[in-house]
Amino acid sequence: MSQIRYLPLALAIAASGAQAYDLPVVNLGLTSFLDGGLPAGPGWYLQQYFQNYSADRLRDENGDRIGLPKTELDYQVAVTQVSYLSNLRLGNASLGLNALLPIVTKMDVDDGLNNAALKAQDGVGDVLIGPFIQFDPIMGPDGPRFVHRIELQVNLPTGEYSDKRDINPGNNAVSFNPYWAATYWFNPKWSASVRAHYLYNFRNDDPGYAFGDVSDIQAGQALHANFATEYAVTPQLRLGINGYWLKQISDTKVDGHEVSGRREKVWAIGPGAMYSFSQDDHLVVNAYFEQDVENRPDGSRLQVRYIHHF
Repeated sequence: MSQIRYLPLALAIAASGAQAYDLPVVNLGLTSFLDGGLPAGPGWYLQQYFQNYSADRLRDENGDRIGLPKTELDYQVAVTQVSYLSNLRLGNASLGLNALLPIVTKMDVDDGLNNAALKAQDGVGDVLIGPFIQFDPIMGPDGPRFVHRIELQVNLPTGEYSDKRDINPGNNAVSFNPYWAATYWFNPKWSASVRAHYLYNFRNDDPGYAFGDVSDIQAGQALHANFATEYAVTPQLRLGINGYWLKQISDTKVDGHEVSGRREKVWAIGPGAMYSFSQDDHLVVNAYFEQDVENRPDGSRLQVRYIHHF
């Protein structure tokens, strides 16, 4: 899928001027081990994600903490993903479809000003949907060596959004977020995976009071990726390292004009584990600790993911 992301933040701070965190929901660390393929072939897949994110710093363009008495953000998200891998073939690949629905179950923010600068709400987030092409694995003498997938994912502005809130579950704008995911096996027990996304955002025509007296805002383009490597210590248990990276590559536009100083950047790394109860049921746990943050919250996240094939 794509994470759920750091929810869109808009900060109006008298001491430092108007400042905004603009990018929408993206997949930062939701996917990790063995990401290039689906574990049990064609059919229906249900994946359930539970994520806890906690930050006590909101960073500016220089990576410094912004000028509020407190900058604490904590939220919990549940994401339900339904996937279908069909028997329809296109050359050496099968066609499929993904759909995800995030729900922000808890949202706490503390600006030290009784939430005069930061107002937030929880609720249902934006639907993500995308057709994908799952290529057949390339086999070696001892099993698969390489497998990959391409998905054309679209984020639809169906989630809860209020122009009176700085932090919303929904983004109120369409975004196009295609990706390429791949897994390479160094040997039957050791593999590495990557998922690389490109993000293009369309306009939000109701940006709200927190952005000031503007009629529309268009977040900049971005690149982001997940990466992981893991080793099977037993046939059921895999242990490894996982991470993610994001960099905004173009300026946000406000009323059609580019605004500098708002580009977002972050990377994170941490440990992870995957336990396979069977070919149809898998549990994945990942932790991430963020580094080199600019124009974003700076914190850590813990994620639990369950995968079931029908």
